[in-house]
Amino acid sequence: MIRSRKDKNGNPRYQAIIKIKGYPNKAQTFRTKKEAQQWEIKIKAAIQEGRYWDHSNAGNCPFIEVVDRYIQEFLSKNSSNYKTFVGQLMWWKKQLGGYAIGKITSYLISQKLHELSKRINGRGNVSSPATLNRYRSSLSCVFHAACNDWGMIAESPLSKVRKRKEPRGRVRFLDQNEKERLLDACYKSGSHRLYLIVVLALATGMRKGEILNLKWEDVDLLKGKAILHETKNGERRIVLITGHALSLLRDHAKREHIFCSPYIFPSTFGTRVINIRSSWEYAVKLAMLSDFHFHDLRHTFASYLAMNGATLAEIAEALGHKTLAMVKRYAHLTEEHTRSVIEKMNEKMFG
Repeated sequence: MIRSRKDKNGNPRYQAIIKIKGYPNKAQTFRTKKEAQQWEIKIKAAIQEGRYWDHSNAGNCPFIEVVDRYIQEFLSKNSSNYKTFVGQLMWWKKQLGGYAIGKITSYLISQKLHELSKRINGRGNVSSPATLNRYRSSLSCVFHAACNDWGMIAESPLSKVRKRKEPRGRVRFLDQNEKERLLDACYKSGSHRLYLIVVLALATGMRKGEILNLKWEDVDLLKGKAILHETKNGERRIVLITGHALSLLRDHAKREHIFCSPYIFPSTFGTRVINIRSSWEYAVKLAMLSDFHFHDLRHTFASYLAMNGATLAEIAEALGHKTLAMVKRYAHLTEEHTRSVIEKMNEKMFG
């Protein structure tokens, strides 16, 4: 329905009014009758097809409140990357805290990421493309919830913010000599817990957070397995523990008073997990390892699997990856095994 009227200056104005059963009335005023008719046709079609979004009240909720709600409803404190993820969201709250969720644009987000790219971290380096993508990803999760779960916005502005191109994944792993030096250094560090933690990482490929957050109730010492309830990809994972690592863990259970703390590697008072940063850094220095991080123990586990004939699918399964994309970095290590398989096939085929 189109109504014509005049404004205070006597100029004609045309008000388009839409009344559809089950929907609130919509009205908007235009300078020409044609514009009013076009708007009426467009909005009616969108409502009837379920595509209409009323922007009049969209995104009035403060961004700070949206982030807090997301943390409360979607994040688990037991997750291995909980602290990192929340830390990134706290940074976004500082950057965008004065805005309503619906007023944040892709341009604004790009500007903040650009500023982050210039920031110097604790090691004296600027933020890497991988770091920027992690911050982008954490913010994207919030906007996804605001859009798809709570209906605060019609679409996420992150859809127009490109990911940074990351360099090929790092593959730093220990050779036999380095491995022996590191284990010896861990043993001599005075912390029997550090030695066991490093052995578990090398033997299972578990991440540091996954190991440190292990509880006695999660481990079956008889069957030699552990259940990780909170993992990086959000899915429960069973990790097999065998050989030397299992033997050490059983001995550790005898030394530790199991019922004093739910954690396998508790802090002094047992209410939190142990902090191994200083002892780890000391062991790495004592072992004379260069450019080596704790996460590289996971790369070492995967690399040794590859060099012993495991397929990429088997490596992905052992690491808990959903796809093969993350394990393609180990492909070159499986070449010799693949070559031997092909040679055996050719020998049988052609004699």
